Amino acid sequence: MIDYLQNLDRWLLKAANRTHSPGLDKFMIFMSERFVWFPAYLVIIVALIYYFGKRAYLVLPLMGLSVALADSISSRFFKPFFGRLRPCHDPDLSETLNLVNGCGGQFGFISSHAANSFSMAVFLCLVLPKRFRPVKVLLLIWASVLSYSRIYLVAHYTSDVIAGATLGALLGWFCYWLYRQGEARWWPAYSVTP
Repeated sequence: MIDYLQNLDRWLLKAANRTHSPGLDKFMIFMSERFVWFPAYLVIIVALIYYFGKRAYLVLPLMGLSVALADSISSRFFKPFFGRLRPCHDPDLSETLNLVNGCGGQFGFISSHAANSFSMAVFLCLVLPKRFRPVKVLLLIWASVLSYSRIYLVAHYTSDVIAGATLGALLGWFCYWLYRQGEARWWPAYSVTP
């Protein structure tokens, strides 16, 4: 069973990597860059302060906590514990791949990009009310494409990304639960509003 999953992981990685083109390479590198998203994060922070008012004192730290937990757990626990080589560092595989953006650290399980982006996206999807559905869809698309870019750029196997997204989603949900507890305690009038 493990051999089957490893072979499937390699097949999916090669299939994603074979679709490369110069334009798609640039787009996927852009999606994977952490720093290019800082202006978007600033807009999100300002929008949350505007919408939530005083409750932003709880929303913003918990959103930050969800990302910080996702990043530290994926990087400092999972990667050194499992020690799974990134596909671009695998000597049996790397020579057959299209490497367009370097390789990054040695270990890849689990994807910190996927964990971080899904922790933030899931937290925001849960904390925002239903009328923000288009924003929620955009957040989930952003997290999904960013995560897929890690497979395309052969920094991670599909299972690395799925595990990272799962961890991130769980941490986003956990921090949302913490938010609901704080909201019910300090702003009970809001806690009944979906």
